[in-house]
Amino acid sequence: MAIRSPVILNQLGPVVGGRIAAHPSRPTVLEHEAGRAPWDLPAGVEVLLTRPLIGWDAAPAAPPPGWGETLRWIQAGSTGMDVYPSWLLGGRRIVTCARGVSAVAIADYVLTAILAFEKRWDAIRLRGPQDWRRETLGSLSGKRLGLAGFGAIGRAVAERALAFNLAVGAVRRSGWAEPVPGVEPFDRLEDLAAASDHLVLALPLTATTRGLVGADLLARARPGLHLVNVARGALVDQEALLAAIDGGRIAGATLDVTDPEPLPAGHPFYSHPAIRLTPHVSWSDPAFDRRLADRILANLDAYARGEPLRDVVDADTGY
Repeated sequence: MAIRSPVILNQLGPVVGGRIAAHPSRPTVLEHEAGRAPWDLPAGVEVLLTRPLIGWDAAPAAPPPGWGETLRWIQAGSTGMDVYPSWLLGGRRIVTCARGVSAVAIADYVLTAILAFEKRWDAIRLRGPQDWRRETLGSLSGKRLGLAGFGAIGRAVAERALAFNLAVGAVRRSGWAEPVPGVEPFDRLEDLAAASDHLVLALPLTATTRGLVGADLLARARPGLHLVNVARGALVDQEALLAAIDGGRIAGATLDVTDPEPLPAGHPFYSHPAIRLTPHVSWSDPAFDRRLADRILANLDAYARGEPLRDVVDADTGY
């Protein structure tokens, strides 16, 4: 079988670039030039390895004339595709994403957030002998964790939650073809929110999920709910969330994502005692680039042989 030796533009950094360059297909690897727009491709590029936060937010509404004429495959270094222009998914090009690469790191973050909330980790810190006091802390045992989304991230969170004796429920876009041990299926997010002590958002951002967590859903939530968002900030109506927390319906929120990112100076989320903000880092860990490179190499094996790739993005749904 013929082996392709593609020309690859690498925008994912030196760890990925070094691994790709050593692939048996002997690709020509071009490194991204600092300051160059990510859609500005050198001539002859067949494969684009790209990622968010390098300028895609400033992409034109339509692709430049003749854009990507030689491009056959785009590999995104992210799970979500909402950060890229819609035209990136168009044409006959195959687009694949990094689905599941950061699932373990995100699941660890989620359990950290839940433990910190239940154990009131910030509030019990001593800053001097005057703070010494007895406190009754919360427990994970017997509480319910709700998962809005049950892909690789949801599964990794569920695995850890079950080890802490949390009851786990989930809703998933694709429905439930078969039961998952230890996970109670829910058909509606409203019912899951009403039954959960902690609700984790692990859904892609699409036209149908934007603003999904709004005033109506928050009004139906179990009193004292803790919301954890590790997906996209625009899933949440932030004003409705703030009102629900100030009104006492929602106990607090841990938000690794917001809309926009970062929030402007003076935004009430920064100083609110019931809201913990982190700078969209739940996906990160020391091995992320290595795992991403492993995933890309597996796809490059298939691509070089003309075989199907994994984690292909559906252009119609955007994930």
